[in-house]
Amino acid sequence: MPFSLLPRLMTDRLTDLTPELFREKNIRLLMLDFDNTIVPYTTDVPTPDMERWLSRMNASEIQICVVSNSHKDRVPAFCQARGIDCITHAKKPFSKGIRECLEKYGIPAGQAALVGDQIYTDTLGANCAGVTSILIKAIHNHTFWLKARHVLELPFIFLARNRRITK
Repeated sequence: MPFSLLPRLMTDRLTDLTPELFREKNIRLLMLDFDNTIVPYTTDVPTPDMERWLSRMNASEIQICVVSNSHKDRVPAFCQARGIDCITHAKKPFSKGIRECLEKYGIPAGQAALVGDQIYTDTLGANCAGVTSILIKAIHNHTFWLKARHVLELPFIFLARNRRITK
C-alpha cells in the first residue's frame, strides 16, 4: 500500500465519531490506539463521555478492537473490564498488529479504520496497511517529547485540513 503521512479523516476527539459515520463509509471494524486516544498516558480512567462512547460503540454493529504498541498490562486490563478485544505489541507503523486484527475479525482492510493521535505511527501504519486512517488530537501532550512530535506533525495536519469531519 502507499506510504502516506496524511490521514484520510481528522477530527478533534474520538467521541466525535459515530456508528452512523462508519456505516456511511462502509467501515465494519474500528481499531483504536490506546494512549492519548482513549485515555491520557497518565491514567487508565476514561472520562464519563468516553465511557458512554465505548458503550455505544460496543452496542453497535461496528466491531472495535484496541491496537496498541504498549507492552503494559494496563491496556488488556482496561479492555477486559469493558468487553473490548485488544492487540498489544502492535509495532505500528509496521502492519503486524493491524494485520493480526484484520485476520482476527476476517474483515478486509478496505472495511476497516484505525483511529489514533500520532501521524508517524497510527496514520502511517493504517495507510500502509490499506486501512482508513483517522487522526484525532492527542488528549494530553504532557511531556516535551509529545509536544515536539506534535510540532513535527503540523505540516501534515495542515495539508490534510480539508479532510476534517465536521459535526
